[in-house]
Amino acid sequence: MANGTATTRPAALAGTFYPADPDELRTTIAGFLAEVKPQVHERPKSLIVPHAGYAYSGAVAGKAYALLKDHGANVRRVVLLGPTHRVYVRGLAAPKAVRFATPLGEIMIDRDALEGLKDLPQIVFDDDAHAMEHSLEVQLPFLQRIAPEAALVPLAVGDTNARAVADVLARFWDDSSNLIVISSDLSHFHGYDDARRRDSATATSIEHFAGEELNGDRACGFLPIAGLLTLAKKHGARIERVDLRNSGDTAGSRDRVVGYGSWAIYGAGKNDST
Repeated sequence: MANGTATTRPAALAGTFYPADPDELRTTIAGFLAEVKPQVHERPKSLIVPHAGYAYSGAVAGKAYALLKDHGANVRRVVLLGPTHRVYVRGLAAPKAVRFATPLGEIMIDRDALEGLKDLPQIVFDDDAHAMEHSLEVQLPFLQRIAPEAALVPLAVGDTNARAVADVLARFWDDSSNLIVISSDLSHFHGYDDARRRDSATATSIEHFAGEELNGDRACGFLPIAGLLTLAKKHGARIERVDLRNSGDTAGSRDRVVGYGSWAIYGAGKNDST
């Protein structure tokens, strides 16, 4: 992958962030999705979900993905954005690979959609940015379960700004067959009570579409979140909180916790009918 010659990005985090055994992974995902009781939901246009190991944030992400259980067949493309953690990127990095693999199989990359972004100066093509990036990979098994026929547009967000992100997402907003997924954790390594206060304030900012109030201390994926909020506010979308917890609630000590939140954004584009 380092030279961009491979056509498939292999699963790099299977066995650490989530189960490597396919049967165990299916069972784990099914358990997270089952936490939401079956009912008729309007299909979200976008989700904001966390990206830690499944023991920590899987249930928080699963509650958001469960809103799509009755709508997965209508999702033909998933536009997935998350922050870079290991490789510096100026702009938003698209992969050169044509498939991403997980223990559940392979997801096809929508190469035509990525090629259609080449006119945007903030888009770069860099497999290194994706090779070990967990913010995107941990979402893939959920997407394979919820929307197994959907193609993927994965973008690793580096050094850029919210407007640049919004301009990318605007290319996909109006098509009702698209789902936009933003991957981000919240505060990192504060005490339990302090983290709850911080994350509650961040949640309020998100729910008021105040992306300008976000920063790297409040959410590692603050730029993709802020870009989405900029676009969603412009289109008169609405946002609903799905879950807000931290690692002290799910697994681990309460001395130094990481915050997790999930949200669903609803709002019709010009061609929406669902």
